[in-house]
Amino acid sequence: MFEERYQFWLTSPYFDEATKEELANIQDKKEIEDRFYTDLEFGTGGMRGVLGAGTNRMNIYVIRKVTQGLADLIRENGGQNKGVVIAYDSRHYSAVFARETALVLARNGIKAYLFTSLRPTPELSFAVRFLRAQAGVVITASHNPKEYNGYKVYWEDGGQVPPRRADQIIAYMNLHKRWDDIFPLPEDEARAQGLLVEIGEDIDQQYLTQIKELALYPDLAREKGKNLNIAYTPLHGAGKELVKRLLTELGYNLITVPEQETEDPDFTTVPYPNPEIPSAFDLVKKYGTQHNAQILIATDPDADRMGVALQTAPGEYKQLTGNQIGIILTYYLLTQKQKLGLLPADPVVIKTIASTDLVDELAQALGVKVENVLTGFKFIGEKVQEMNRLRSGTFQFGFEESYGYLAGDYARDKDAVGTSLLLAEAVLYYQEKEGRTLFQVLEEIYQKYGYYLDDQISLTFTGKEGKEKIAGIMAKLRQRSVDSLGGIPLEAIEDYQLGIGKKLAEPERTYELKLPKSNVLRFSFQGGGFVMARPSGTEPKIKFYFNLKGKEPADLEKTLAGVKKDLLELVNA
Repeated sequence: MFEERYQFWLTSPYFDEATKEELANIQDKKEIEDRFYTDLEFGTGGMRGVLGAGTNRMNIYVIRKVTQGLADLIRENGGQNKGVVIAYDSRHYSAVFARETALVLARNGIKAYLFTSLRPTPELSFAVRFLRAQAGVVITASHNPKEYNGYKVYWEDGGQVPPRRADQIIAYMNLHKRWDDIFPLPEDEARAQGLLVEIGEDIDQQYLTQIKELALYPDLAREKGKNLNIAYTPLHGAGKELVKRLLTELGYNLITVPEQETEDPDFTTVPYPNPEIPSAFDLVKKYGTQHNAQILIATDPDADRMGVALQTAPGEYKQLTGNQIGIILTYYLLTQKQKLGLLPADPVVIKTIASTDLVDELAQALGVKVENVLTGFKFIGEKVQEMNRLRSGTFQFGFEESYGYLAGDYARDKDAVGTSLLLAEAVLYYQEKEGRTLFQVLEEIYQKYGYYLDDQISLTFTGKEGKEKIAGIMAKLRQRSVDSLGGIPLEAIEDYQLGIGKKLAEPERTYELKLPKSNVLRFSFQGGGFVMARPSGTEPKIKFYFNLKGKEPADLEKTLAGVKKDLLELVNA
């Protein structure tokens, strides 16, 4: 089958000459198979893949097909007059794919609101809500390496499309089997018919106004903000204008990294543009040292993830984990709102099941409910929407351990722009009002609730064989009988694919998991903490999450090494 598809793309007049030339130059039959054995998968929020020609790659023809599926769904719902908002980041072909998306929608009589230049993904979520659009699309591969790009779809609530809508888009895509029957409307016609509308500064103003309302102590920033030196890098991405504008307008002293403000789709200054990795901070550390910055901030190319490093001594910085940022911001927001009388009667924090259990303990002690959802910020956005609809709680903060955070009701996706404000304010508040650093605040939290150590291992397996290998690992973990890891006894094992959990003390009894079905295994330890296994939804990887609890940090390091060893022995057995 893949040979037929390959020949069709090689010979049909529908495909451009550059595409045909790229395909004709492939000598390896396995690569041809990998490009054509399947269609690039559309998951819950959209699709992401390596750039290149073929049905299993990111290119304008795949963009056309998925956009046509979206257009069919919008027309079925009668939302063509409400329009679709489109944003994009700095990656290869992002602007091209965004325009192609707009013009295929226009061909279907659907108005496209296209940002004039790159914008953060959370601003797209905000714009969908602000413009009362039917849907939104952002062209991005988030923090993936330069070879990738992606297509994320949002619905009218500003959240990523839920599984039901995703399935409908897939069904419509599958109706277009030929690939050569989808055409964009010429741009001049789209403009003349009012179906292509460019947006920019007007939305920026509204978005930043909403974010500024997150500040608990705006006067403190105006009076003392110059005492806080912040060094910032957008890692060649979409955060460069708005993060800089936001923090300087609020009164902070911001230093940016000029080499990383350029829109470089090859991300030549970093191995790959992920604020989780220490090397992403190499250049910003240099500027932070020069200007004695107390805090370093890095955002990924579409500015939805944010990483932070804090000064420990002049010229020395220590990076926070995603969980540590989530712990600090949860604690800061809840305790300060309590102090200011701003905490509502029914506050709720939402986090993913891959994120630290420490937040559950902390929030419970403060009388705040915690909702746990599946991994992926789309599920946090869904829960916020559900709570609003049912009036079942007031959202305060949401986070996932992979550096995604949101406070406020203006968007339904993680937002590095808004989080940069909150983090800066927390540093300034503790520095100016209490004479403490965030590390000292974190230590106080650990002293109260126990030390937690978190880590992650990702194993990469590419291509068709890699997909099968990952499936095999998950199947093996389900079959093996495990009652401890690293010498720590397990309390429970939860299989989210089956929707069943069991306490090891009562193995014959099971309990129902309330979350949607997902290919996830979570092993919970007696006394707190967990290990979790989950195939990535956006990369050819299987991820293992570790969150361990203990009394002494030094002991936890040894425990973590033992837990990893036992888990990898299970995987490699």
